[in-house]
Amino acid sequence: MRDVTICLLLLLPGLALAQHQFDPHDAEAGATRFMNVCASCHGPDGNQVPGIDLGHGRFVHATSDQQLVDIIIHGISGGGMPANKMTESQAYMIVAYLHFLAESGSKNTSTGDAARGKVVFEGKGGCLACHRVMGRGSRLGPDLSEIGSLRRSVDLETSILNPDAAVAASNRFVRVVTNTGATITGRLLNQDTFGVALIDPQENLRSFDKSDLREFTFLDHSPMPSFRGKLTDENLSDLVSYLTTLRGAN
Repeated sequence: MRDVTICLLLLLPGLALAQHQFDPHDAEAGATRFMNVCASCHGPDGNQVPGIDLGHGRFVHATSDQQLVDIIIHGISGGGMPANKMTESQAYMIVAYLHFLAESGSKNTSTGDAARGKVVFEGKGGCLACHRVMGRGSRLGPDLSEIGSLRRSVDLETSILNPDAAVAASNRFVRVVTNTGATITGRLLNQDTFGVALIDPQENLRSFDKSDLREFTFLDHSPMPSFRGKLTDENLSDLVSYLTTLRGAN
């Protein structure tokens, strides 16, 4: 009977996500909390735990938003879901994000072949010229060794087709102009009141005192080119699938 109940819950993907209207700001805050608290087990797409697909609103133990909140806070005894120290309002922010995941889940594109995607990544895509995976490749762009644990597949596709759509603060590129007129661009590594550190296109670490700069500017556009029209739909799907498998050394 228990198996039948679970199957029924899995066949009702929208049940727990149709009871409240949530503020988009709650979903945005919930996204950060989800990535910090939940994604390590459930994955950024919410489908890493067998039988559960948060990205499509499929649950085993919850049939309402309140039950989801209770599970997030108190966990499931003997079920592998730990309790989490947070307020009910913070848990509801995660539920708001789960609404967003369910609404956008149909756009996930991680249905390609990861092995073919690796060939695209290392060959046609030329990704190692800027990115690094498990010690191979360039340090100029962000290290992608754990990107599959950090980004949803739909977001990975967006970053490939439209790199300017969302650039993480840690990946921003800057331009500095020294008092002598030299111009250097690169990915910002650190800055404080007195100095700036960046990595330039030749992968050199460059440090500057702000007192020696006449200009320090964040660049509006990502240096990564768009691959729209440069990859087939199959290439793109395969590449995204490969990226979702990159979850660190483990």
